[in-house]
Amino acid sequence: MASEARVRKVADRIAEEIADILLRETEDQRLSQISVMGVQVDRELAFATIYVSSYLSETEDSEILRALEGAKGFLRSQLAARIPLHSFPQLRFKLDTTSTQGARIDDLLAGIRQERKQNSREQGED
Repeated sequence: MASEARVRKVADRIAEEIADILLRETEDQRLSQISVMGVQVDRELAFATIYVSSYLSETEDSEILRALEGAKGFLRSQLAARIPLHSFPQLRFKLDTTSTQGARIDDLLAGIRQERKQNSREQGED
């Protein structure tokens, strides 16, 4: 089992390298339109979960996940060539929805503030 510091170093390095590979070395244009938001590696260094984000629609997001799954072998071999590990982790890809959720929360809070202003104006008219 790797130490937490080692796991974090490996995750950070995978994030850095995969972002570069996606930007410079993939031929699929969909893959150059995504951002790597983070990587989590398990303590055994068996799996790396890569969180990605795009500014595309949900339909296109699912196509991006399919493209990443299709390129998984290529991406893993490229990463293994750049990052010296005894055994390179299997890759898993997930959409990072935190920015979408944050925007939705901001919209909800703005609606509540607007509603409160409207209510206070109406109460002031009475």
